[in-house]
Amino acid sequence: MTRPITAGVDGTEESLAALQWAGREAVRRGLPLRVVHAWRYAESLAPADRDTQHEWVSGGVAEAVRGVSERHPELAVSVDVVEGGAVEALVRAAAEAEMLVLGSRGHGPVVGFLLGSVGQQVVMEARRPVVLVRAGATPAAEAAGRDVVVGQHGGPEDSAAALRFAFEAAAARGAVVRAVRAWTLPPVFAYSPGSLKLLDEAGGLEPYERQALAEALRPWRERFPDVPVAEQVEMGSAGQVLLSMAGQAQLMVVGRRGYRTAVGARIGSVTHGVLHHADCPVAVVPHE
Repeated sequence: MTRPITAGVDGTEESLAALQWAGREAVRRGLPLRVVHAWRYAESLAPADRDTQHEWVSGGVAEAVRGVSERHPELAVSVDVVEGGAVEALVRAAAEAEMLVLGSRGHGPVVGFLLGSVGQQVVMEARRPVVLVRAGATPAAEAAGRDVVVGQHGGPEDSAAALRFAFEAAAARGAVVRAVRAWTLPPVFAYSPGSLKLLDEAGGLEPYERQALAEALRPWRERFPDVPVAEQVEMGSAGQVLLSMAGQAQLMVVGRRGYRTAVGARIGSVTHGVLHHADCPVAVVPHE
Protein backbone atom coordinates (compact mmCIF):
# COMPACT_ATOMS: atom_id res chain seq x y z
CA MET A 1 0.00 0.00 0.00
CA THR A 2 1.30 3.44 -0.97
CA ARG A 3 1.14 5.76 2.00
CA PRO A 4 0.59 9.47 1.27
CA ILE A 5 2.27 12.46 2.82
CA THR A 6 -0.57 13.89 4.93
CA ALA A 7 -0.93 17.52 5.99
CA GLY A 8 -3.31 18.65 8.72
CA VAL A 9 -4.65 22.14 7.97
CA ASP A 10 -6.76 24.55 10.00
CA GLY A 11 -6.43 27.80 8.06
CA THR A 12 -3.62 29.27 10.17
CA GLU A 13 -0.40 30.61 8.70
CA GLU A 14 1.48 27.75 10.36
CA SER A 15 -0.71 25.05 8.86
CA LEU A 16 -0.41 26.63 5.40
CA ALA A 17 3.40 26.49 5.75
CA ALA A 18 3.05 22.84 6.73
CA LEU A 19 0.87 22.21 3.67
CA GLN A 20 3.47 23.74 1.35
CA TRP A 21 6.26 21.72 3.00
CA ALA A 22 4.20 18.53 2.70
CA GLY A 23 3.63 19.22 -0.99
CA ARG A 24 7.35 19.59 -1.64
CA GLU A 25 8.07 16.43 0.35
CA ALA A 26 5.47 14.45 -1.58
CA VAL A 27 7.03 15.55 -4.88
CA ARG A 28 10.51 14.62 -3.66
CA ARG A 29 9.38 11.14 -2.67
CA GLY A 30 7.00 10.53 -5.56
CA LEU A 31 4.06 10.08 -3.19
CA PRO A 32 0.51 11.49 -3.22
CA LEU A 33 -0.50 14.31 -0.91
CA ARG A 34 -3.52 14.02 1.37
CA VAL A 35 -4.93 17.09 3.08
CA VAL A 36 -7.06 16.65 6.22
CA HIS A 37 -9.17 19.24 8.01
CA ALA A 38 -11.28 18.45 11.08
CA TRP A 39 -14.31 20.62 11.90
CA ARG A 40 -17.33 20.69 14.21
CA TYR A 41 -20.80 22.00 13.50
CA ALA A 42 -21.18 25.40 15.17
CA GLU A 43 -24.67 26.11 16.43
CA SER A 44 -23.64 29.73 16.91
CA LEU A 45 -23.62 30.08 13.13
CA ALA A 46 -27.31 29.18 12.84
CA PRO A 47 -29.42 29.46 10.74
CA ALA A 48 -26.67 27.97 8.54
CA ASP A 49 -27.31 24.23 8.58
CA ARG A 50 -24.70 21.49 8.78
CA ASP A 51 -24.41 21.08 5.01
CA THR A 52 -23.94 24.80 4.51
CA GLN A 53 -21.21 25.00 7.12
CA HIS A 54 -19.52 21.98 5.55
CA GLU A 55 -19.51 23.77 2.20
CA TRP A 56 -17.95 26.86 3.79
CA VAL A 57 -15.20 24.80 5.38
CA SER A 58 -14.58 22.75 2.24
CA GLY A 59 -14.30 25.93 0.18
CA GLY A 60 -11.65 27.33 2.48
CA VAL A 61 -9.61 24.12 2.38
CA ALA A 62 -9.91 23.93 -1.41
CA GLU A 63 -8.54 27.46 -1.70
CA ALA A 64 -5.50 26.53 0.41
CA VAL A 65 -4.89 23.37 -1.63
CA ARG A 66 -5.18 25.22 -4.92
CA GLY A 67 -1.84 26.92 -4.40
CA VAL A 68 -0.06 23.59 -3.89
CA SER A 69 -1.67 22.08 -6.99
CA GLU A 70 -0.64 25.08 -9.08
CA ARG A 71 2.98 24.84 -7.89
CA HIS A 72 3.11 21.06 -8.41
CA PRO A 73 0.72 20.16 -11.25
CA GLU A 74 2.12 16.62 -11.36
CA LEU A 75 1.18 15.98 -7.73
CA ALA A 76 -1.84 13.79 -6.92
CA VAL A 77 -3.79 15.59 -4.17
CA SER A 78 -6.80 14.39 -2.18
CA VAL A 79 -8.78 16.37 0.42
CA ASP A 80 -10.75 15.05 3.40
CA VAL A 81 -12.92 17.40 5.45
CA VAL A 82 -13.82 15.34 8.52
CA GLU A 83 -16.44 16.24 11.08
CA GLY A 84 -15.23 15.50 14.59
CA GLY A 85 -12.38 16.15 17.00
CA ALA A 86 -9.04 17.28 15.62
CA VAL A 87 -6.96 14.84 17.68
CA GLU A 88 -8.95 11.79 16.65
CA ALA A 89 -9.02 12.81 12.98
CA LEU A 90 -5.30 13.55 12.82
CA VAL A 91 -4.23 10.39 14.67
CA ARG A 92 -6.37 8.31 12.28
CA ALA A 93 -4.88 10.13 9.31
CA ALA A 94 -1.35 9.60 10.63
CA ALA A 95 -1.93 5.84 10.88
CA GLU A 96 -2.49 5.70 7.12
CA ALA A 97 0.32 8.10 6.18
CA GLU A 98 4.02 7.97 5.45
CA MET A 99 4.18 10.97 7.75
CA LEU A 100 1.81 13.58 9.16
CA VAL A 101 2.81 17.23 8.72
CA LEU A 102 1.47 19.93 11.08
CA GLY A 103 2.11 23.59 11.66
CA SER A 104 4.00 24.68 14.77
CA ARG A 105 3.60 28.06 16.43
CA GLY A 106 6.28 30.19 17.97
CA HIS A 107 9.27 29.71 20.23
CA GLY A 108 9.81 29.71 23.93
CA PRO A 109 8.47 27.96 27.00
CA VAL A 110 5.04 29.61 26.90
CA VAL A 111 4.00 30.01 23.26
CA GLY A 112 4.21 26.78 21.30
CA PHE A 113 2.04 24.48 19.24
CA LEU A 114 2.92 21.44 21.33
CA LEU A 115 1.74 23.00 24.57
CA GLY A 116 -1.74 22.98 23.10
CA SER A 117 -3.67 19.84 23.84
CA VAL A 118 -4.22 18.96 20.18
CA GLY A 119 -0.58 19.08 19.11
CA GLN A 120 0.75 17.30 22.17
CA GLN A 121 -1.80 14.50 21.97
CA VAL A 122 -1.25 13.95 18.26
CA VAL A 123 2.52 13.68 18.66
CA MET A 124 2.06 11.39 21.65
CA GLU A 125 -0.51 9.07 20.07
CA ALA A 126 0.54 8.94 16.41
CA ARG A 127 2.15 5.66 15.41
CA ARG A 128 3.82 7.26 12.39
CA PRO A 129 6.31 10.15 12.14
CA VAL A 130 4.94 13.65 12.73
CA VAL A 131 6.74 16.65 11.21
CA LEU A 132 6.26 20.09 12.77
CA VAL A 133 6.81 23.05 10.43
CA ARG A 134 7.00 26.68 11.52
CA ALA A 135 5.39 29.56 9.63
CA GLY A 136 7.81 31.02 7.12
CA ALA A 137 9.40 27.71 6.12
CA THR A 138 10.45 28.12 2.48
CA PRO A 139 12.24 26.06 -0.19
CA ALA A 140 15.29 28.30 0.34
CA ALA A 141 15.60 26.89 3.86
CA GLU A 142 15.93 23.44 2.30
CA ALA A 143 18.75 24.48 0.00
CA ALA A 144 21.71 22.26 -0.76
CA GLY A 145 24.39 22.44 1.89
CA ARG A 146 22.03 22.00 4.83
CA ASP A 147 22.03 18.61 6.52
CA VAL A 148 19.39 16.24 7.79
CA VAL A 149 20.36 16.17 11.47
CA VAL A 150 19.36 13.15 13.55
CA GLY A 151 19.89 12.44 17.21
CA GLN A 152 21.19 9.00 18.15
CA HIS A 153 21.35 7.51 21.63
CA GLY A 154 21.65 4.15 23.32
CA GLY A 155 22.21 1.04 21.27
CA PRO A 156 21.47 0.42 17.56
CA GLU A 157 17.86 -0.56 18.23
CA ASP A 158 17.05 2.50 20.32
CA SER A 159 17.36 4.94 17.41
CA ALA A 160 16.67 2.63 14.47
CA ALA A 161 13.35 4.25 13.50
CA ALA A 162 14.75 7.79 13.65
CA LEU A 163 17.85 6.80 11.68
CA ARG A 164 15.75 5.12 8.99
CA PHE A 165 13.62 8.24 8.64
CA ALA A 166 16.70 10.49 8.45
CA PHE A 167 18.40 8.38 5.77
CA GLU A 168 15.21 8.21 3.70
CA ALA A 169 14.78 11.99 3.96
CA ALA A 170 18.41 12.62 3.02
CA ALA A 171 18.21 10.23 0.06
CA ALA A 172 15.14 12.07 -1.25
CA ARG A 173 16.96 15.42 -0.95
CA GLY A 174 20.49 14.47 -1.97
CA ALA A 175 21.57 15.72 1.46
CA VAL A 176 24.05 14.71 4.13
CA VAL A 177 22.90 12.84 7.23
CA ARG A 178 24.55 14.43 10.27
CA ALA A 179 24.21 11.87 13.06
CA VAL A 180 24.70 13.42 16.49
CA ARG A 181 25.36 11.59 19.73
CA ALA A 182 25.67 13.55 22.98
CA TRP A 183 27.26 12.23 26.12
CA THR A 184 27.88 13.36 29.68
CA LEU A 185 30.03 12.11 32.52
CA PRO A 186 27.97 9.59 34.49
CA PRO A 187 28.06 9.43 38.29
CA VAL A 188 30.87 7.27 39.60
CA PHE A 189 28.36 4.96 41.24
CA ALA A 190 26.73 4.28 37.86
CA TYR A 191 29.74 2.30 36.72
CA SER A 192 29.46 -1.45 36.91
CA PRO A 193 32.29 -3.95 36.39
CA GLY A 194 30.81 -4.77 32.99
CA SER A 195 30.58 -1.13 31.85
CA LEU A 196 34.10 -0.41 33.10
CA LYS A 197 35.39 -3.32 31.02
CA LEU A 198 33.65 -1.98 27.88
CA LEU A 199 35.01 1.51 28.47
CA ASP A 200 38.50 0.15 28.98
CA GLU A 201 38.31 -1.86 25.76
CA ALA A 202 37.11 1.22 23.85
CA GLY A 203 39.92 3.38 25.23
CA GLY A 204 37.79 5.76 27.29
CA LEU A 205 34.44 7.50 27.36
CA GLU A 206 34.57 9.52 24.13
CA PRO A 207 36.01 6.69 21.98
CA TYR A 208 33.30 4.45 23.43
CA GLU A 209 30.60 6.92 22.37
CA ARG A 210 32.10 7.22 18.88
CA GLN A 211 32.16 3.46 18.58
CA ALA A 212 28.52 3.24 19.70
CA LEU A 213 27.46 5.81 17.09
CA ALA A 214 29.37 4.05 14.32
CA GLU A 215 27.76 0.74 15.26
CA ALA A 216 24.27 2.24 15.18
CA LEU A 217 24.92 3.80 11.75
CA ARG A 218 26.47 0.74 10.14
CA PRO A 219 23.27 -0.95 8.83
CA TRP A 220 21.92 2.33 7.45
CA ARG A 221 25.17 3.17 5.69
CA GLU A 222 24.95 -0.23 4.04
CA ARG A 223 21.30 0.25 3.07
CA PHE A 224 21.88 3.79 1.73
CA PRO A 225 25.43 3.70 0.28
CA ASP A 226 24.91 6.89 -1.74
CA VAL A 227 23.94 9.03 1.27
CA PRO A 228 26.91 10.94 2.75
CA VAL A 229 27.17 10.69 6.53
CA ALA A 230 28.83 12.99 9.05
CA GLU A 231 29.30 11.53 12.53
CA GLN A 232 29.38 13.97 15.42
CA VAL A 233 29.96 13.13 19.08
CA GLU A 234 29.71 16.02 21.53
CA MET A 235 29.90 16.28 25.28
CA GLY A 236 26.82 17.99 26.71
CA SER A 237 23.10 17.55 27.11
CA ALA A 238 21.39 15.98 24.11
CA GLY A 239 18.93 18.84 23.72
CA GLN A 240 21.60 21.55 23.75
CA VAL A 241 23.87 19.65 21.38
CA LEU A 242 21.06 19.08 18.87
CA LEU A 243 19.88 22.68 19.04
CA SER A 244 23.42 23.87 18.32
CA MET A 245 23.08 22.06 14.96
CA ALA A 246 19.72 23.60 14.02
CA GLY A 247 21.26 26.45 12.07
CA GLN A 248 22.83 24.05 9.57
CA ALA A 249 19.82 21.70 9.34
CA GLN A 250 17.06 21.63 6.76
CA LEU A 251 15.35 18.97 8.86
CA MET A 252 15.95 17.68 12.37
CA VAL A 253 14.91 14.15 13.34
CA VAL A 254 14.36 13.02 16.92
CA GLY A 255 12.98 9.81 18.38
CA ARG A 256 10.00 9.76 20.67
CA ARG A 257 9.23 7.37 23.49
CA GLY A 258 6.19 9.01 25.01
CA TYR A 259 4.74 8.22 28.40
CA ARG A 260 1.69 9.15 30.44
CA THR A 261 1.47 10.53 33.94
CA ALA A 262 -1.36 11.40 36.30
CA VAL A 263 -1.55 14.87 34.72
CA GLY A 264 -1.60 13.74 31.11
CA ALA A 265 0.62 12.87 28.17
CA ARG A 266 4.32 13.69 28.19
CA ILE A 267 7.13 13.53 25.70
CA GLY A 268 10.81 13.34 26.52
CA SER A 269 12.61 16.52 27.53
CA VAL A 270 14.98 16.37 24.54
CA THR A 271 12.13 16.11 22.03
CA HIS A 272 10.17 18.79 23.86
CA GLY A 273 13.12 21.21 23.84
CA VAL A 274 13.96 20.67 20.17
CA LEU A 275 10.34 21.14 19.10
CA HIS A 276 10.08 24.43 20.94
CA HIS A 277 13.39 26.00 19.99
CA ALA A 278 14.63 24.64 16.64
CA ASP A 279 13.97 26.98 13.70
CA CYS A 280 13.98 24.18 11.14
CA PRO A 281 11.21 21.59 10.61
CA VAL A 282 11.39 18.80 13.19
CA ALA A 283 10.36 15.19 12.59
CA VAL A 284 9.29 13.23 15.66
CA VAL A 285 9.62 9.51 14.99
CA PRO A 286 8.04 7.02 17.43
CA HIS A 287 10.25 4.19 18.59
CA GLU A 288 9.32 0.83 17.11
